[in-house]
Amino acid sequence: MTRAVDINEPIIEALYCEALVLADEVRSAFDLSPPRSEGAAQDLLRVALSTEGLKTTTRMMHVLAWLLNHRAFFAGELSEFQLRRHSTLPVDRPSDPDNLARLEPATCDLIAETEALHARIARLDDAWRDRFEMRPAAVLRLRERLHERLVRSIEGG
Repeated sequence: MTRAVDINEPIIEALYCEALVLADEVRSAFDLSPPRSEGAAQDLLRVALSTEGLKTTTRMMHVLAWLLNHRAFFAGELSEFQLRRHSTLPVDRPSDPDNLARLEPATCDLIAETEALHARIARLDDAWRDRFEMRPAAVLRLRERLHERLVRSIEGG
């Protein structure tokens, strides 16, 4: 069985660069002045822009905070204990399909990119935490079961 690659500094740096570029695109997309037209459709568009803009920027801030904590760990500014305790990525709040239907396709694509990046970071965070907190116990239980079966087969055969 091959050993899984742990999170390392080059992975964090690459993700950090990707997140910075994406955060700048998000800032540009949602920094525009809202439509000034009147009417119910324009009101719904303004609400959709505000709601999805807040979710998207919050998502990116959570991702950047997680990455900055990992960069601080690799720089020796945080201990592993501090990193594990204070660097949990919050659960993402998905976009509302009704809001997305009101937004420009390019804005929807950008939102989808941020959701995909958050999901990648969440999978990375889960794998990193599982490897050190749960896998040893699972491996130990598997070894114990194998040992018990081996002992039974030797005693019975």
